[in-house]
Amino acid sequence: MASSHSHSLLFSSSFLSKPSSFTSSLRRFVSQTPGFWPKRRRFSTVFAVATKPTISSTGPKKQEPSTVQLPTNHSSDKLLKIRHTSAHVMAMAVQKLFPDAKVTIGPWIDNGFYYDFDMEPLTDKDLKRIKKEMDRIISRNLPLLREEVSREEARQRILAINEPYKMEILESIKEEPITLYHIGNEWWDLCAGPHVETTGKINKKALELESVAGAYWRGDEKRQMLQRIYGTAWESEDQLKAYLHFKEEAKRRDHRRIGQDLDLFSIQDEAGGGLVFWHPKGAIVRNIIEESWKRMHVEHGYDLIYTPHVAKADLWKISGHLDFYSENMYDQMEIEDELYQLRPMNCPYHILLYQRKRQSYRDLPIRVAELGTVYRYEMSGSLHGLFRVRGFTQDDAHIFCLEDQIKDEIRGVLNLTEEILSRFGFDKYEVNLSTRPEKSVGSDDIWEKATCALRDALDDKGWSYEVDEGGGAFYGPKIDLKIEDALGRKWQCSTIQVDFNLPQRFDITYVDTNSDKKRPIMIHRAVLGSLERFFGVLIEHYAGDFPIWLSPVQVRVLPVTDNQLEFCKEVSKKLRACGVRVELCHGERLPKLIRNAETQKVPLMAVVGPKEVETGAVTVRSRFGGELGTIPVDVFINKINIAVETRTAL
Repeated sequence: MASSHSHSLLFSSSFLSKPSSFTSSLRRFVSQTPGFWPKRRRFSTVFAVATKPTISSTGPKKQEPSTVQLPTNHSSDKLLKIRHTSAHVMAMAVQKLFPDAKVTIGPWIDNGFYYDFDMEPLTDKDLKRIKKEMDRIISRNLPLLREEVSREEARQRILAINEPYKMEILESIKEEPITLYHIGNEWWDLCAGPHVETTGKINKKALELESVAGAYWRGDEKRQMLQRIYGTAWESEDQLKAYLHFKEEAKRRDHRRIGQDLDLFSIQDEAGGGLVFWHPKGAIVRNIIEESWKRMHVEHGYDLIYTPHVAKADLWKISGHLDFYSENMYDQMEIEDELYQLRPMNCPYHILLYQRKRQSYRDLPIRVAELGTVYRYEMSGSLHGLFRVRGFTQDDAHIFCLEDQIKDEIRGVLNLTEEILSRFGFDKYEVNLSTRPEKSVGSDDIWEKATCALRDALDDKGWSYEVDEGGGAFYGPKIDLKIEDALGRKWQCSTIQVDFNLPQRFDITYVDTNSDKKRPIMIHRAVLGSLERFFGVLIEHYAGDFPIWLSPVQVRVLPVTDNQLEFCKEVSKKLRACGVRVELCHGERLPKLIRNAETQKVPLMAVVGPKEVETGAVTVRSRFGGELGTIPVDVFINKINIAVETRTAL
């Protein structure tokens, strides 16, 4: 955005610890734009990961961390400034090379930055040219200069250089003064900062342009398709190398690729984006998850229920979804002169079940749980494998209790959450407690009681947690829990939310000791979040190498030649009768059969040759442990059952 205006410059490189009204307005604009202003997430430090595996009996192949520790935007203000300035330097370079390109906005993100441009599609060759121009700008060590101007002055400057997207941003900002940032005297941008003092503070050898993708302006499919250039920037070359190594490992674990390679799931164009087809092998894993989930919930005193996928529109009016959530809901359908809608959430259904009869204080707490499929509208550009879909199954539960039962119920939810997540190999969490925001429903007293109950339950559990003051929902405080996978990445799964709103909207009550009607406390909670997302996380956590108890195929029976085929059929039948998930593969040379089994990540191979037929045994080969010796079939079955029961390796 080269400026032809002369003007005075106010130099500043400080981080705005107390955002100006302009800063707040600009952030408000981008926060309302899907995919724009990422929050400075409270993520723990991420480690780069080596590829040399070690064997774990209870989890995925453990990775040996390298010596390079990667900082985050949250842990390093310097890194955040480097990334934000890198986005500006990139935009300056693009407009030097492509003068007709129009700039929009470019924030920092978790591992770098991006900037969106209205211009012709870019190629990999173009990215190399842009990087070279960025290197030249960095080498010139140009100062980053901050200037405050009036709204009218900013408007005139933007008009003079014909930047319509910047004008749209300016029009959304009501406060003054307006802040501009300059790179030397050659280029400027409408920006709130923060930035490094000079371009030379960026290590050009620790900066890389990664990719280019299409992105709609403000995430709106009806608006202009833009060119989004992604880049990454770090403080040192070692950090960049570690990140690139980490990125390659994450790519190797991508659940979309593994899901296709292992025939676990798909999304069919003929059916529509964001709608998941669970293939037989993926369905096996899902069933294991569901059955474990159900059993543990019953053990913890929950009643399992099933509810419809649609409801009258009136129900969503009562719940408030039609007024506050309609943009995420699918269109209404008319049935016999009444309007119905697919459900975006399960909560109203569970309330209706609570209301089916008169409830007494003696009946509380009431705990109901459902694996309930919901449907939410997502723009096609935001869909991403199993992580962002349009139809998904929540592991939803609601607790109706008395005020003095909140702490015990929250403690019970935390215990159940730990039990379920640890079963699937997750034992590291990041926990946040979000408290009352400025605008809320409910009395001061009930907010205080609920917040203290959540805090005390966490303290009793001994978990460390961060408090997000004012970060709760308007209807109650909450606990959010992120699980850490094998690469140290954090995934939002579990949520525990106290709700003072829906009980009031639906006027739900119980009868107290004096036969007076009182309002119960309602607690929403999900442990896995959604089965689809959790399955995607599981795939990436284990890199598709599921442990024996979770693997869709536990054993492949492999004959050395077709002469052993009949015995292999008998072995397969016996394994299957004992609950072992088994496949019989033949028709190829043994080395290829073994290679295919390894490619499909089957944990155990039972090889059968003439000697095995003669002795009624199989020679067992483990995907991780190599040759385990020749074992009688009955002993082999017993070992598998023990491994499944104890969730250990053979």
